[in-house]
Amino acid sequence: MTDDPFPTPPAVVRLAQYTKTDLSEILGDVADPFGVEDTGLTWRPKDEHFGIRRAGRLVAHTGLVRLPLSVGGAATEAVGVGGVAVAADARGQGLARLVMTAALDHARTMGPRHALLFCRPPLVALYRRLGWRVLEGDVHVEQPTGPVVMPLCTMWTPLHGDAPWPEGPVRLHSLPM
Repeated sequence: MTDDPFPTPPAVVRLAQYTKTDLSEILGDVADPFGVEDTGLTWRPKDEHFGIRRAGRLVAHTGLVRLPLSVGGAATEAVGVGGVAVAADARGQGLARLVMTAALDHARTMGPRHALLFCRPPLVALYRRLGWRVLEGDVHVEQPTGPVVMPLCTMWTPLHGDAPWPEGPVRLHSLPM
């Protein structure tokens, strides 16, 4: 028996919920699974969840949430992308691309023209390969004590055509995702 040189890619499914247990299933039971605890930020949960299961185990996830923001003082919305995770033993197999593509396909039905994410600098290259662009300049985000400058890299991608990111200062009018 030979391996199929063109195996069927795993199916991405919409998850009814996404819990801490699900996150632990993907990344293990670690204190700071995304490596952002040192930012001191409070994070907003996502409303929509997409995942990939292998042999019944959740091995990849991406979450979405609509975000109120302003750019250059003009009110708008973006789809926030977060909670992107791939199990260590499943990396390098294109699962991040698959789960992100499915999530962004859904994001295109949500209305906003752009998607936005925050990431640690070592992940910028991965997201660039997935079509994301670095958003230059400070981005202010809400926190329980008031707005702060996001210390992580902010990236964006158009959801419709090649809609350019609008000019001006960016302020997220919610907790980051």
